[in-house]
Amino acid sequence: MQIKNLMSEDLITVDKDQKLSDGLKLLAKNDISRLPVINTNKDHQRELVGIISERDVADKLGSSRYENMSASRLHISSVMVKDVISVVETMDLADVANLMLENGIGSVPIVSDDDMMVGIVSKADFVTLAVGRAFDKITVKEVMSDSIKAVSSQERLVHARRIMIDSRVGRLPVIDGDELVGMMTSKDVMKAFINFRKNVPEKYQKTQIKEILVEEVMSDNPLSISKDASISEVANTMMDTGYNGLPVVEDDNVIGIITQTDILRLIAKLES
Repeated sequence: MQIKNLMSEDLITVDKDQKLSDGLKLLAKNDISRLPVINTNKDHQRELVGIISERDVADKLGSSRYENMSASRLHISSVMVKDVISVVETMDLADVANLMLENGIGSVPIVSDDDMMVGIVSKADFVTLAVGRAFDKITVKEVMSDSIKAVSSQERLVHARRIMIDSRVGRLPVIDGDELVGMMTSKDVMKAFINFRKNVPEKYQKTQIKEILVEEVMSDNPLSISKDASISEVANTMMDTGYNGLPVVEDDNVIGIITQTDILRLIAKLES
């Protein structure tokens, strides 16, 4: 199967010279987690020059380098990832999946033979393939990650953000004692930092940002799944809710997590 048969052709892009706040509005309006970044050259052609994601924004706004900068003062070009990996539309689906896994990326722009961007494919697109008879027979426990990173609700947000960066994960279960009490995602962190920069006077930001707790940012009543559920069930849940990861619970204890990355890895294996 060629990747052009899976990619999204409804392209939503942002210009590198636009404000970060403009990009955030596009992410929210279209309920997406990343945007290709373009530049209009002297021949009036739109070139792909980068990509920006919720994780990138959360990482940048939480860093000391940008500690006094609001989203309205930053340009897209200062936050975007510049070394973008793209693939041709005729590339095999399994090869694209393996490329994403090898490089730890959540999406890939698709280009035509003349280097024009014609679409984008994300982990969420691959999840749509994980339904049907074959995936009904595969259970969560066969695919999930049992080595999980987690935080407590009383952890400081800046520390939790560092765990997410160092572990290269986009979500953390929040566990108090043995109880799953919440989930915190890159989107949650991004929104928290944006609101903080907007509402706290600049002269207090350096000290007060260290006082934000995970419990103020996390999502309560997290959805979880059983280790015996099928991958089809997981995929349908992710498509219905927009969640990109689910904690796996047994006897009220978190024993693992299953994410879009785990499903991408499964599809790459089955398609190879």
